[in-house]
Amino acid sequence: MKSEVINRVVVVGGGTAGWNAAALLVRTLGNVISVTLVESDDIGIVGVGEATIPPIINFNNALGIEESDFLKATQGSIKLGIQFENWGQVGDSYMHAFGNVGKDFAFCSFHNYWLRSQQEGISSNFWDFSLNYQTAKRNKFAKLSQLPGTELPGLSYAYHFDAGLYAKYLRGFCEMRGVERVEGIINQVRQHAETGFIEAVVLESGEVVEGDLFLDCSGFRGLLIEQALETGYEEWGHWLPCDRAMAVPTVLTDEIRPYTRSIAHRAGWQWNIPLQHRTGNGHVYCSQYVSDDEAREVLLSHLEGEPLAEPRNIPFKTGRRKKQWNKNCISLGLASGFLEPLESTSIHLIQAGLRRLIQHFPHKGIKQAEVDEFNRQSQIEFEHIRDFIILHYKVNQRSDSQFWIDCRNMPIPDSLGHRIELFKSSGKVFKEGDELFHEIAWQQVMIGQNLIPDDYHPLAHNITTEQLQGLLKDLKTLVDSAVDKLPSHDQFLKSS
Repeated sequence: MKSEVINRVVVVGGGTAGWNAAALLVRTLGNVISVTLVESDDIGIVGVGEATIPPIINFNNALGIEESDFLKATQGSIKLGIQFENWGQVGDSYMHAFGNVGKDFAFCSFHNYWLRSQQEGISSNFWDFSLNYQTAKRNKFAKLSQLPGTELPGLSYAYHFDAGLYAKYLRGFCEMRGVERVEGIINQVRQHAETGFIEAVVLESGEVVEGDLFLDCSGFRGLLIEQALETGYEEWGHWLPCDRAMAVPTVLTDEIRPYTRSIAHRAGWQWNIPLQHRTGNGHVYCSQYVSDDEAREVLLSHLEGEPLAEPRNIPFKTGRRKKQWNKNCISLGLASGFLEPLESTSIHLIQAGLRRLIQHFPHKGIKQAEVDEFNRQSQIEFEHIRDFIILHYKVNQRSDSQFWIDCRNMPIPDSLGHRIELFKSSGKVFKEGDELFHEIAWQQVMIGQNLIPDDYHPLAHNITTEQLQGLLKDLKTLVDSAVDKLPSHDQFLKSS
């Protein structure tokens, strides 16, 4: 391992990953390191990751970004959850809504009381008790930290935004704070003859950019992490068979919905992401079951507005880099791995990797123990998210196409199999350590896709049937009355 002090950080590639990296580094360590970003205007970015999850708010706060400025600059909108259509059976619909559902009690989460109510014939929908869901379905939003008149949490939210505009916004943020941008295409990576550590990148112009630590944000190519260092890639196509996406923007046609739609089709699914100036659409599919032409037709026939461009085809391989950190190179974004955007985790994985880098930042040289710990945590995070995405495919009851039948019958990781079995038998689901998705997220997907537990926690019997009915009625009233008082999502955006 190198023992030199890390002074010069070089970010290779712009886009969301590169400019996120430069922004956080200059904000947190700008007084002890220099940050140089190398990118070329001639190399396009994938730029379809336009939906996010709530942790992005903490990331923006860490940068000192004002929300109203951010929303204006990125043409952003609010996201309260993801509506899944046709995922259990054709015609089904449910939402993975952010935030809480109902009211948890000591040692016994709310869904146990709801499960008991179902067995006792008390009529209600699980999402009757979700503030986020009820707000989303009525196209409303305002900042609400608590459910009025209670100690229950209020609305949890994230954003939809234009990824290209987000990168442009962060570029301005970085350049004001001293990040040097170098324009050009890299045609050579110089490595130390003995250690293999990267010493510099050489541009077509002949310019040499030297560094102590390199961040590979070069997208699927993995210019440094793979092409130079040959790190290796662990593919997950046997669990996540979709391998292509077709993306196209459309004209806005209606109110701006404060949620993402995910609509399952014959051999994949379609996203619908409403922004202030357009709607983002795409069709993620498996080329073994449907041709590119068929996938294009499926996408175009299910658009709500007029296309603003020709659909763009994006091939991909789900999986992760075997080492996210190798020698003096750390991969971020698509260079580190890819999980389809079903749960909007792409930008989160960039930002989580950056937070991890700050925690493990090498001061007086790169130490193997630090590298190993970084890679261990990265692997765990990728695998937890992987399992959650596989769950959506595995727990389906569709018989209208071979794709869905094969997904239902496919072998799955033991870690996921255990979770499904535990929930089916007892209604229990547990969050492991710092894993991204909380118990309520797992509950919503499994219940939403018709996996109803055989049993529930006995503590749900600590109240009478009459008290249970009263609890459900009161919670629904509190949610409904809070939503009644909220402005529309469009009004919120206009006033921001």
